[in-house]
Amino acid sequence: MAADHYDLIVVGSGPGGASLAHRLAPSGKRILILERGDYLPKETANWSSSEVFVHGRYQAREAWYSAEGQKFEPGLHRYVGGNSKVYGAALLRLRERDFGELVHGDGVSPAWPLRYEEFAPWYDEAERLFHVHGQRREDPNEPPCSSAFPYPAVSHEPRIEALHASLAAQGLRPFHLPLGILLEERDGQPTRTSRCIRCDAFDGFPCPLDAKADAQVVCIDPMLREHPNVTLLTNAMVDRLETDASGRRVTAACVTRHGRQERYSGDIVVVACGALSTALLLLRSSNDAHPNGLANGSGQVGRNYMRHNQSVLMALSREPNDTTFQKTLAVSDYYFGAPDWNHPLGLIQMCAKSHADQIRGESLPSWLEWLPDMPFEAMARHSLDFWLSSEDLPRPENRIQLGNDGRVTLALAPNNMEAHHRLRAKLEGLLDGAGAHVKLLERKLYFGKDIALGGTAHQAGTARFGTDPATSVLDLNCKAHELDNLYVTDASFFVSIGAVNPTLTLIANALRVAAHIGERLGVTHA
Repeated sequence: MAADHYDLIVVGSGPGGASLAHRLAPSGKRILILERGDYLPKETANWSSSEVFVHGRYQAREAWYSAEGQKFEPGLHRYVGGNSKVYGAALLRLRERDFGELVHGDGVSPAWPLRYEEFAPWYDEAERLFHVHGQRREDPNEPPCSSAFPYPAVSHEPRIEALHASLAAQGLRPFHLPLGILLEERDGQPTRTSRCIRCDAFDGFPCPLDAKADAQVVCIDPMLREHPNVTLLTNAMVDRLETDASGRRVTAACVTRHGRQERYSGDIVVVACGALSTALLLLRSSNDAHPNGLANGSGQVGRNYMRHNQSVLMALSREPNDTTFQKTLAVSDYYFGAPDWNHPLGLIQMCAKSHADQIRGESLPSWLEWLPDMPFEAMARHSLDFWLSSEDLPRPENRIQLGNDGRVTLALAPNNMEAHHRLRAKLEGLLDGAGAHVKLLERKLYFGKDIALGGTAHQAGTARFGTDPATSVLDLNCKAHELDNLYVTDASFFVSIGAVNPTLTLIANALRVAAHIGERLGVTHA
């Protein structure tokens, strides 16, 4: 059958696809968004720690394999809004130095082909679009920016304010973590009209109040209400992209929807499925012109996978921690090094409070020996919870592959771990001075998976951009070198990942690419 034709097809409704479509929607161009999943249901289980973390209620049930053949389920969420439906909404800019070459203890983080200045105005726009709350000039490693955050910083509750004071007394410069959140507050309390109620189920949970600034809430829903030229098809699995005989143009997206085969064509096609799923789609789309996968003449599709070296850690405070909304504080003093280590260490940030059900679901032999009589509820009440991120370096052998039988293999050899271990030691020392036990519990159930392999929240780098088609997949506008009308706007394009959450950078880049595509489509205001 003939394919339905659109000016623009966007594959994926996560932050990269939704932001791009949202920026181009006012043009009146005919835009189709294809989303593999459906809307995440609003239900009481959205707020259940046991359902979300222990049972992985909203996680995709897919079988992938490690390079050693071990089966696992990746931490993916196939819904309108993508993984942003359960993200922590920490929206930080890469540091200015992250765009240049950085020497680490385990190698070199390569320079990007564009500098921070090229992204700065798009960061401004991304912060406005995703309702980012923060305070300029608190973060000692914040990159240059002349404008204030669009919204004021989310206030600390008393125990976190005390932690802030303790860290400052130890010579650090803690800062309010920039958050994408639909919150109005007065004197530390949400106002009557605020969507966000400052609950304890923000970080890693879906929000049934639509108070988290995720891609569905801030992009998809408003766009569909205001622009009839935009169509969203859910439960639309894009099996492959077809090209013309020359291989220079994508001619159709082949879709399975409700058990039926459908085809859609577009003048321009944008893929934004998330770095891992985008690579798989390109590999599934091999043909005579692209025998190793679409846009894969360089052999780089799927390679250079990065996801940060990460730990989610719980410490016990001597006094109860009755904080409800804990994710408000971060420390970047060790981002580029420490007095005893000349290489970058990474970022420390708070994350959501541990719940008793989460702790109960963890493997706790050492803690049960240390605190045999402390019930899980008491441990939760005394907990202080942190997310540590250090940079992992792009390695060609860290890659996602697709077998001839459709089997997905994710090969991942950790690197640059000494920096992460040193960052954890720094946190232990800081907490000792802040009245918390220095013995830390690693919460491996966060996002439902052991972060080492199944944790894919910060996936990046599988189709990096650059000027040389022999070593990169995309050009500087994130168009595939080998195709005239194919773009990628998730974090696949990353050359390195830094040590901050990647979402704001991929949104900023999607907006940048949208302006370029708008020019191609003849949209003067894009």
